[in-house]
Amino acid sequence: MIYILFLGFLVSFLGQLPLGNMSFTSTQVCIQEGFTKAWEFAIGVAIVEMIYLRFALTGMDWIVRHRTSFIVLGWLTVVMFFVLGVMAFISARKQKKEEKKALILNNKLNRFVLGLMMSALNPVQIPFWFLWTSTFIQTKVLPVKAVSFNLFTAGAGAGTLSGLAVYIYGGNWLVSKMKTSNQTLNKVMGVIFIITALIQLYRMLYQPWI
Repeated sequence: MIYILFLGFLVSFLGQLPLGNMSFTSTQVCIQEGFTKAWEFAIGVAIVEMIYLRFALTGMDWIVRHRTSFIVLGWLTVVMFFVLGVMAFISARKQKKEEKKALILNNKLNRFVLGLMMSALNPVQIPFWFLWTSTFIQTKVLPVKAVSFNLFTAGAGAGTLSGLAVYIYGGNWLVSKMKTSNQTLNKVMGVIFIITALIQLYRMLYQPWI
């Protein structure tokens, strides 16, 4: 049981380490709104991640039957990330030094809800988890039992939170140390959104379920 819990934790933790939208946003929330808001955002992200993982473990038949819906969501994600990337660059260009809010945080939306929404609009998590879980099940590393699936999902949720914690604390320390301006942070976010959109575009064109 501990082994399965740790396996889910490890895969999710390592998956969160590469710089991406969720990780960088968690850093921005921490810098501009504090650790409590950053953790609210992280918990929202982790909850949706766990839901997607549960779909990958037990709901692939349903996903296949509703494949068109996920393809549409995938294309909407491409458009959304491109638009957010362009808006981030425009915001950085117009931004003055006294401005405090980053583009994606310039709203009154609860940060837990923001985490839920950003994570939900990232459907590439489903093929990511489907690839790993199918591999573990086929190699008999992950038993096909409800208790094993629950432990793996719980471990993955903890792994997601731990990965984001690296950016919440480490990112906050690094940005403070480098005295990075909000204008620069907006530019970095713009680059990340554009790269994410291009990666998602490639997946939609060539390998939407890989």
